[in-house]
Amino acid sequence: MTTAPRSLTRPAGGGLERPIRRGAVVGWSVAAGLLLAVLWSFELVDKVIGDNVANTLLGHDAKKTAIAGTAAGLVFAFVSGLAGTFTACNIAMAASIGPLSIAGGEAQRRSGLFRTLLRPIGWLTLGMVSVSAVYGFVGVLIGDDLPQLSTAMVGTVPVRLIQSMVVFGVIGLALTYLGLAALGVLPDVFRDRPVGRVVALGALVGGFLIGRPYPLFNKLFHWAADTHNPLYGAAAFVLQSLGNILIVTALFALLTLGTGGRFLRWMAAAPRRTTVITAALLIALGVFTVVYWDVRVPSMFGWGWFPTMPYNT
Repeated sequence: MTTAPRSLTRPAGGGLERPIRRGAVVGWSVAAGLLLAVLWSFELVDKVIGDNVANTLLGHDAKKTAIAGTAAGLVFAFVSGLAGTFTACNIAMAASIGPLSIAGGEAQRRSGLFRTLLRPIGWLTLGMVSVSAVYGFVGVLIGDDLPQLSTAMVGTVPVRLIQSMVVFGVIGLALTYLGLAALGVLPDVFRDRPVGRVVALGALVGGFLIGRPYPLFNKLFHWAADTHNPLYGAAAFVLQSLGNILIVTALFALLTLGTGGRFLRWMAAAPRRTTVITAALLIALGVFTVVYWDVRVPSMFGWGWFPTMPYNT
């Protein structure tokens, strides 16, 4: 008895799909990540979008107004997380849409639509909170000894940005690996484990806080450290992370509930399509994260060179 080649996948409706052109997917995804790193404007996403969202929701200047009390600090944590959704230190969370859809499709076969929505979001949140809560707790205990809270410089580069470069470089490589593994280019430790992939992505999203230089997060971190209460730090960082994923979870909910589950069935009906979408997002945003934080950001301080646009020099 003969079997179909491994490069062919079988859709839900039967028959064989065309093989995935892995080289093309990788090439176009890498190109997209590089282009995004060149075109990216931190002035637009950090200040025009981020600051305006935070100022509007809080009703005052988020950067200049002191955080008055625990309740205000926790509100600030969530709002600043939401405001920082599209910053370069968080945009890679958009790569979770593909794995969420795959995990949601698996859940849909066993339960109703509402549980189909909640389960993958719950697993993503679990992975994220497990990292952000621990870092908030430990971060408050360590306080000003953390590079992230330091005002020291290494030459012309702030120490806190060096921490950002290291952390986001590692996260970007992890996202790229997951994308290549989803294509079968590299070994996939999450093969047939869609929930594990979602939890791992959640942990990476929680890890964004470990390197985040976003001014509003820096203000939140200083406030949490000044309370000397690690439980406040853990709670604030969890709320910051929840704000970070609010829009992507709302989009996933819209695609799931708004279509009555047809979006998930559409994804599940063609494994080739699901694989390409998932891998392309992970590779493109992984490459963007590495190139932006480890090539473009250092070039701003005279370490190497990277092309710029007239609006983002």
